[in-house]
Amino acid sequence: MKKRLLLITIVFCSLQIQAQTAQDTIDIKRVALAYIESQHTPNPKLMESALHPRLVKRSVFRSKAAQKDYISEYFAENMVILAETYNVKGDKFPKNPRKEIKLLDISERTASVKLLADAWIDYMHIVKTNGEWKIINVLWQYNDVKQHE
Repeated sequence: MKKRLLLITIVFCSLQIQAQTAQDTIDIKRVALAYIESQHTPNPKLMESALHPRLVKRSVFRSKAAQKDYISEYFAENMVILAETYNVKGDKFPKNPRKEIKLLDISERTASVKLLADAWIDYMHIVKTNGEWKIINVLWQYNDVKQHE
């Protein structure tokens, strides 16, 4: 019985290890960095390379006038335009911007990542489709939540 349990444990653990390769980890980090770096140095092609075409980026804001919360949504096309236009003057980020990537969970075809940037936090869902890792969901907030008003 103990041998059977040990064998089952070994098989289960080996299946878990196969779900994430070293290359997957590299590719997931590369995609998350492409997302933020394409905003640091305007690069719409780099942003587009990181995003799944069905990406949705969301945050919660508070309308002062209505005293009501609402959800903002951006899509892949908006993010590509943002990467092209947001930091054109080079004044939106510090000289050495923060771009800390924390891998929260990785499975065979999905990953959850936390990106800590200078002014905000992004929680990303990254999906592997057709052999490539792409960001499909982003939930974000400013570090200073008062900026959400």
